[in-house]
Amino acid sequence: MSVNLLTVVLFLPLAGFLAALFLPRTSAEASRRWALAVSLVTFLASLGLLAWFDRNLGGEQLAINVLWIASPKIHFAISVNGVSLWLVLLSTLLTPICVLISWRSIRSRAKEFYAFLLLLEFGLIGVFLAQDLFLFYVFWEVSLVPMYFLIGIWGHDRRIYAAVKFFLYTMAGSVLMLAAIIYLYDKAHTFSYAGILNQLSAGELRLDSGEQLLLFLAFFVAFAIKVPLFPLHTWLPDAHVEAPVAGSVMLASVMLKMGTYGILHFCLPLFPNAARQCSGWISTLAIVGIIYGALVAMVQPNMKKLVAYSSVSHLGFVVLGIFSFTQQGLDGAVYQMLNHGISTGAMFVLVGLLYERRHSLEIADYGGVATAAPWLSTVFLITTLASIGLPTLNNFVGEFLVLQGAAIANFKMAVWASLGVILSACYMLWLYQRVFYGVAGDEVRSRVIDLLPREWAVAIPLLAMMVWMGVYPQSFLPPVGKVTAQVLAQADVNVPYRVEARPRAEVASAR
Repeated sequence: MSVNLLTVVLFLPLAGFLAALFLPRTSAEASRRWALAVSLVTFLASLGLLAWFDRNLGGEQLAINVLWIASPKIHFAISVNGVSLWLVLLSTLLTPICVLISWRSIRSRAKEFYAFLLLLEFGLIGVFLAQDLFLFYVFWEVSLVPMYFLIGIWGHDRRIYAAVKFFLYTMAGSVLMLAAIIYLYDKAHTFSYAGILNQLSAGELRLDSGEQLLLFLAFFVAFAIKVPLFPLHTWLPDAHVEAPVAGSVMLASVMLKMGTYGILHFCLPLFPNAARQCSGWISTLAIVGIIYGALVAMVQPNMKKLVAYSSVSHLGFVVLGIFSFTQQGLDGAVYQMLNHGISTGAMFVLVGLLYERRHSLEIADYGGVATAAPWLSTVFLITTLASIGLPTLNNFVGEFLVLQGAAIANFKMAVWASLGVILSACYMLWLYQRVFYGVAGDEVRSRVIDLLPREWAVAIPLLAMMVWMGVYPQSFLPPVGKVTAQVLAQADVNVPYRVEARPRAEVASAR
């Protein structure tokens, strides 16, 4: 049953995509309802994975391994662990939300839009489940295609430029990763991720320091572009600003996590010595991204671009946590991946709702929205507080664990990274003040209405997740901790606590 359920979760969106192609193009309502039905069924099926997943076990579970191509041997190998499980659930939760927020805003080519949204969900789920390097690359590329069309067809004025830039950046990294995968196959004679790890641990596969460094960099650059890590981030603001709301939500909440998941799942276990060798400059780039993203966000006149640069800052925390090589840092990095998916996804949803009403993303065109739409302003405020890491809301837990892990590894880095927490409060609260306070202009009073029932259906699950993840993180962290502990053991790069024992006589004299 569990094995069948895993294939259902993966292939339901693909089946929905293929069926959507045969729907009549003249009936946009039929396309919307079909996409909503398929995405909701997929989400419910993914919840079933929680019942079959053993939270007390580490490693991969519910595995399926079937020969796909005979020569060279490529297997359809998928499974879930304590990290990929939550990322799959994040993908299946946000897809029906994206369908709902696009219900009225997508009027032209609705059939193709919702079909691409389902294809995107299929690609994203596949990335997090794949345990064969060739299969992983296939899903990685599958997810690129629908996002390219979502931006290029349904985006704003500069959508073609943004779509091409997004595609070229991602493809440049993908080519490097493909070259590294082919090289590993030539050395190991298998695409199996588990098989390569076993060969490395048994000493059957040996990579000298130069090989390991080049392979690490090939994988890392591909993942760093997707994160995006400074200075490879320049495609992200353009893509976010020009994308439709659903595209921005899926891009920020799930697609960026493909990069951080790839670093955690592939770079550290496969190339531990190179990861240790490069950790210093990578952590430095992460801190630069944290501070740079926050400072640039403070001066943005466009709401979407502000939230986009906030993602550069927040994802810098994730990379810093991973390369702290501590249990706390890795746990916090994974939890921050999930937190960012919820809170920043919600922020793009709310910015999209404002755009639907006022038809502007410029902060200067707003003011006094709290008077015209009090409930919308309340939901926006809670999301803002979650984004800046207010205790009892989700981002606080992830940022705290990352900073704790960074402090264990290098206290100075933790001090510099903590500036990002302060700066995030500055730009997010300033955004809220300018948009929602002050005197409401004629355009705001006449166009900006409060939340509708369909919009409440989108907001309530996201708000509930922000509170739940902030108040009770233990419902998510134990499976994550088992995976991160295993990664640290495979990579053998754990940074221990540094505790010095002082002689009793010295302690007595100090008193």
